[in-house]
Amino acid sequence: MIIVVGLGNPGKKYANTRHNVGFMIVDEVARKLNVDFKEKEDYFIAEAKINDEDIAIIKPTTYMNLSGRAVKKFINEKILQSLPMSLIVVHDDLDLPLGKIKIKRNGSSGGHRGVQSIIESIGTKDFIRVKLGIGKDPAEEISDYVLSPFKREEKAIIREKLTVAADAIITLITEGLDKAMNIYNRDDL
Repeated sequence: MIIVVGLGNPGKKYANTRHNVGFMIVDEVARKLNVDFKEKEDYFIAEAKINDEDIAIIKPTTYMNLSGRAVKKFINEKILQSLPMSLIVVHDDLDLPLGKIKIKRNGSSGGHRGVQSIIESIGTKDFIRVKLGIGKDPAEEISDYVLSPFKREEKAIIREKLTVAADAIITLITEGLDKAMNIYNRDDL
């Protein structure tokens, strides 16, 4: 089984904010795979199959800082033995330019509290991350910036990149980490 976790905050108040691009991307993955989310305790889940591989697409409802609690419910010995490919975490990244996609294996949380919660909950940082850049406004407080909606001129860029990021996740699952990184980590994408 492969678990794809989109990070974000639940509720309409946060639905279109920068910090919720992880949710937006996995919504696009679910749409492409023609599956719907069902509500469970601490998360929404959509289940699919790609090339005979079971896929669980998760959106934690625990708020960003407690995302690991929902992820831990899915982690078992088989998944831990299959890391990094059995866990793909999808999230926003302040340090990437707006719309830049980056696929990465392992590493620190980079200050992202949702990723840090997952690392602490499962006891390892050896999983794959698919990040979408949300840019940064040095004049604005970070917490205010990540919880703000995209500006009108940014929305078209993000809409297009959500589709590309969803394709990156499907490529990652079907063709592997190296191929997905070669295709989607390019600067000209």
